[in-house]
Amino acid sequence: MAEVKVPELAESITEGTIAQWLKKPGDHVEKGESICELETDKVNVEIMAEESGVLQQILANEGDTVAVGQAIAVIGEGQEAAPSNQEEPKQAAPENLQATNVQAEEIEKQPLSASQPTQRPIASPAARKIAREKGIDLAQVPTVDPLGRVRKQDVESFAQQQSRPQATLTTPVQQPASSVVKQDDGKPVIREKMSRRRQTIAKRLLEVTQSTAMLTTFNEIDMSAVIELRKRKKDKFFEEHDVRLGFMSFFVKAAVAALKKYPYVNAEIQGDEIILKKYYDIGVAVSTDEGLVVPVVRDCDRKNFAEIERDIAELAAKARSNKLSLSDLQGGTFTITNGGVFGSLFSTPLLNGPQVGILGMHSIKLRPVAIDEDRIENRPMMYVALSYDHRIIDGKEAVGFLKTVKDLIENPEDLLLES
Repeated sequence: MAEVKVPELAESITEGTIAQWLKKPGDHVEKGESICELETDKVNVEIMAEESGVLQQILANEGDTVAVGQAIAVIGEGQEAAPSNQEEPKQAAPENLQATNVQAEEIEKQPLSASQPTQRPIASPAARKIAREKGIDLAQVPTVDPLGRVRKQDVESFAQQQSRPQATLTTPVQQPASSVVKQDDGKPVIREKMSRRRQTIAKRLLEVTQSTAMLTTFNEIDMSAVIELRKRKKDKFFEEHDVRLGFMSFFVKAAVAALKKYPYVNAEIQGDEIILKKYYDIGVAVSTDEGLVVPVVRDCDRKNFAEIERDIAELAAKARSNKLSLSDLQGGTFTITNGGVFGSLFSTPLLNGPQVGILGMHSIKLRPVAIDEDRIENRPMMYVALSYDHRIIDGKEAVGFLKTVKDLIENPEDLLLES
């Protein structure tokens, strides 16, 4: 007999919720085979069998909270399975059957994903060569290319994920159960249990507002020069690097330059000490169905625009397909969030603790701008916001940081020199 225990996941993760059992009592399992999916505060991980045998007993039901080191199942020899704590499935009511049929119809209507093509996938020669060498089926490789073309870096990223399955997200988290109830006044409401991840987001955002002296300063940026530069260079950039040139890489490079100039914005507080970080791992906020996640682009001071754009695209694709690893989310020094993709004109971003600064981008809008005393022109303008922890960052530094970002974006040639 061998117990299956919740493994050590990360320093900050001490418990999780059983999201789904992939095996049932009586099933034969091989060593290294996934038997259970665990939902944690940050990602979902698959728990694997450390011994081959028969799953004899399940000790924790789906939905149960379990701690690191806790036994959740028993694997042994033979064919007989001991009674488990898992509840027997109940016969579906007619309403549930109808809902299931509707869900099945909706699934059939959905377009095929990258892992379900009906024809040979489009891929670059380099991608096909690596796939052959590594024995990878190109049809299983997700890509961020809008035309569905599989690129060399897609295959390499997929191969890395395959080599560390225990730290990756798998299937989407099931939506929390909800029920229609009536309030005391008789009016109907829907009562829905928050997912573990949403609870964690709520808890941490509340902690930030309660434990930091957060303040926000604003500025606006004339995006004319960057828009013109992208217009001239985007086709050549895509030809050479096989990735599209977006605005985010400009803001990442500008933020790095500003962080070097104002190092306390790239710090954190530990007790009565300030930790000044001499590396630049920039978190880029990505919206997913389960809430906002902030994967981290590493060593941005050492990467060029193409490398940053490629990393952002790959991390965003992994986030939206639930394939981020714990390492993708840990250790950022500063965060950038872009509410402009949803149409936000102006907002106050909340700090991503323990970081002490976050840059908020917003929509680009044509606005009349005074060029001099006699001329007014319509220019593409973006409001930007820097939220910061006033305990270690003074207003002068915050304003200077944001002014540096503004100057570099409005003069992208200077940004290239900074890089």
